[in-house]
Amino acid sequence: MSDGQVKNGSCLCGAVRFTVREPLRPVVYCHCHQCRKQTGHYMAATSAPLGRFVIIEDRGLRWYRASEAARRGFCSLCGSTLFWHADGADRISIAAGAIDGETGIRGEGHIFCADKGDYYEIADGDYRWEEDGRPERAPMKPERSP
Repeated sequence: MSDGQVKNGSCLCGAVRFTVREPLRPVVYCHCHQCRKQTGHYMAATSAPLGRFVIIEDRGLRWYRASEAARRGFCSLCGSTLFWHADGADRISIAAGAIDGETGIRGEGHIFCADKGDYYEIADGDYRWEEDGRPERAPMKPERSP
């Protein structure tokens, strides 16, 4: 992924469109209760500094405050999950699937693994955290099959 390349993204119907300039953070998979309710499974998101992120069409964009600490952006016309933004943060999380074309980014780890659904297993070798992935929290070792 080349530094500074601009990626386009949108919701399913195009009523929300954005651009983001690379580099993007590796994808983190969030298994928290709120992400599972919002997406129907778990959230796969990258992130970028707000200064490299521009919303170019916001006709369908709505924000939902799911907690006292953050809000979630979605398209009110097609229902696409798009963004997660913590209050006061200088970065925005972007649903990886909302970015058009090849992203060049890969998964890095799973957060809130303790909250994951009972209907699936985390089968990759990425890092795992029981809660959030803050640096002071040591990741759990991935479970390996014999």
